[in-house]
Amino acid sequence: MQRRAPAQPQPSHGELRRTGSASPTPGPRQTGNASPAPGPLASFIRFVVCGGGVGILASLAVPLLALTMPWVAANAVITVASTLLCTELHALFTFGTGRRPGWRRHLQSAGSATAAYVVTCAAVFLLHTVQSSPSMMWEQGVYLSASALAGVGRFLVLRLFVFASAAGGRQRRTARDVRRSNDWNVPFVSVKACAG
Repeated sequence: MQRRAPAQPQPSHGELRRTGSASPTPGPRQTGNASPAPGPLASFIRFVVCGGGVGILASLAVPLLALTMPWVAANAVITVASTLLCTELHALFTFGTGRRPGWRRHLQSAGSATAAYVVTCAAVFLLHTVQSSPSMMWEQGVYLSASALAGVGRFLVLRLFVFASAAGGRQRRTARDVRRSNDWNVPFVSVKACAG
């Protein structure tokens, strides 16, 4: 004779609204047993893939956008957009935090992107000082070289400071740590929470 498993209590309507899930079993975010963060080499490879891919797209977009506005403004617009995208990718994939970055991490990442912006502007300004009208290939070559140099520095800043807790291994967070980190997180409403 088979034994029946005890019935799981069904979540109330209020619980469904708060969690956005009908599943009574906790997910990986709630258990604290997340997979370990990638090591330095794996993080660097992921950083190069994500940051390099977005950087190459940015290097193509900057000269094209510069046809409609000053080069410095085009570089600023593309840098902001690519920084937001890269911070999301780095939080979820490169450094394996398992969650989207809050505004605090976006701002910290923006600091390193600001340094990258200064380096790329200075490099292209220097190119225009040496050659009065360089070709688009020269601009892209200088821009990509400056971006690569700034990228190595940015990886170090992100790994050692911005996403340090994830890169150093997951630690059990206290209620105070969760409250402090959630102060900067933007609340998102789940589609499931609005249904029904």
